[in-house]
Amino acid sequence: MQQRQLGSLQVSALGLGCMGMSEFYGSGDEAESVATIHRAIELGVTFLDTADMYGVGRNEELVGRAIADRRDRVVLATKFGNLRGPNGERLGISGKPDYVRQACEASLRRLNVDVIDLYYQHRVDPETPIEDTVGAMADLVREGKVRYLGLSEAGPQTIRRAHAVHPITALQTEYSLWSRDPEDEILPTVRELGIGFVPYSPLGRGFLTGQIKSVDDLAADDFRRNSPRFQGENFQKNLELVREIEAMAREKGCAPSQLALAWVLAQGDDIVPIPGTKRRRYLEENAGALDVTLTRDDLARINRIIPPGAAAGTRYPVPGMKMVGL
Repeated sequence: MQQRQLGSLQVSALGLGCMGMSEFYGSGDEAESVATIHRAIELGVTFLDTADMYGVGRNEELVGRAIADRRDRVVLATKFGNLRGPNGERLGISGKPDYVRQACEASLRRLNVDVIDLYYQHRVDPETPIEDTVGAMADLVREGKVRYLGLSEAGPQTIRRAHAVHPITALQTEYSLWSRDPEDEILPTVRELGIGFVPYSPLGRGFLTGQIKSVDDLAADDFRRNSPRFQGENFQKNLELVREIEAMAREKGCAPSQLALAWVLAQGDDIVPIPGTKRRRYLEENAGALDVTLTRDDLARINRIIPPGAAAGTRYPVPGMKMVGL
C-alpha cells in the first residue's frame, strides 16, 4: 500500500470511512462491517475515520471492537462537535473548551484506546472562538490523549487562526468530481500551511459508482433521499454525468468508482481520500483505484466531462450548508 503524508502524520494513501456502518446509509451488518475493517487492514488501508456522532457513539464502539487486537496497525481518526441526544436528535454544535475535553474522554472510552491519532473538530462552532477550541485540543495533545489535530469543513480564515494556535495536521472536507469547491481557496490555503487534505465522500456519496440508477435504489431511511443532488431533476442531470464517467471507465478497463477515486488521488500527494463502505467487495474495488493510472490527457478529458460546478444541486440541504465553510 502506498503511503502519504498528512502534515507530519504518515497514513495509507487511501483511508476507510466507517460512518455508514452505523447510520445514514440504511441498515448495517456489524459482522460484515468488522470483517470490512479487518480486510482493510490486511490490504494496508490503515487510516480509519469515525466520529462520535455516527450512530450516536455506536460507530466508535464498533471500530474500537474491530481494532482491539490490532491497534498498532491503525491510524485512528475521530471527531467531536456535532451534539446529538440519546435518540439521535440534533442539538447543535459545540467547540467550548470544557466540551472538547468531555467529548475526547467519551471517545477514548468508546474506542477503548489510550490515544486518538487524529482528532478533528467536526464542524466549526460559530459561538466559540476557534482559538479557544484549538487551545483545548492542544491541551489534549500535551496530555498524550491525542497525537495530531484536524478540522473539518472549516473556512480559510478559520484554518489560519487555528493553525496559529497549534499545528493543524489535516483538513477534512467533501471533495470529489462533483464537489470541487475546495479547489478555489481551501486547497491553496492548506498547501501554503503544510496541512494535509482528507476528502470525504470522494465517490459523491456513492453516486459516482454508477450503482444508483434511481432514488428507489436507496433505503427508506437513507439520508441521501434528503440530499438536493439526489432529488428530482437534479438526480437526472447528475446521472448524465455519471454515464460519461462510466463510458470512460469502460475504456480504461476499470470501475467508475475506481476512475473517480483515481482522479481524487491524482490531485496531489497531500490528498488522502476516505471512501466509506460497509462491505468487503466495495472496499476491495475502491483499493483497486490505486492501480489506475490517469494520463494528462485523461485528466483533461475528465475535466471536460465534469468541470467544476457541473453537479446539479447543493451537497446538503439548506441547514447543512449553513454549517460548512465557517
